[in-house]
Amino acid sequence: MTTASTRLSKPARREQLLDTAMTIVRTQGTDSLTLLTLAEAGGVSRPIVYDHFGTRPGLLLALYRRLDERHRVALTQALRGAASAPREIAGVMSAAYFACAIDMPEWSAISAALKGNPEMEAIEREMFDGYTALMAAALQPHSGLAPDRLQLRCIGVLGAAEAIAAELNRGRTTAAEAVTALTDLIVGSIDGH
Repeated sequence: MTTASTRLSKPARREQLLDTAMTIVRTQGTDSLTLLTLAEAGGVSRPIVYDHFGTRPGLLLALYRRLDERHRVALTQALRGAASAPREIAGVMSAAYFACAIDMPEWSAISAALKGNPEMEAIEREMFDGYTALMAAALQPHSGLAPDRLQLRCIGVLGAAEAIAAELNRGRTTAAEAVTALTDLIVGSIDGH
């Protein structure tokens, strides 16, 4: 843990505070995360935490954005290494999606804590649209669908992916079964019929 006497740049301090906040959420849940508990756990004064995040929802939104960025980076990197066959691309997408679902259990808790927050709803829509566009761009060369039709199918597949991820996190399926199911859905969705 970094102490207040250690001088960090503002970006480095923000990262340290986000790391600490993520640890609190992972070990104690979102209800335990306040600006005060973050300041105490991070070894900094309350004004420093307020300067970085402003409010508890501001902190939760920063965590949510951070998780989304990690998810997007993981998918982008996975796609770079994928073969150019549709099933391989779909498999890489599926594996990356569920790896993030397993590795980031805080995602759902943070999302639930922000339920009803208008800014959160706008951010979720923006992130969902960006993820859908990334997915459609990777699949477009292998689909006979018009871009708008493929985009709509990707939206449907992501809804299914969220439902499968919930089953996976409840222990009602395995990661391998989840990846296979989502891969099959993705491959089936890019058909031009």
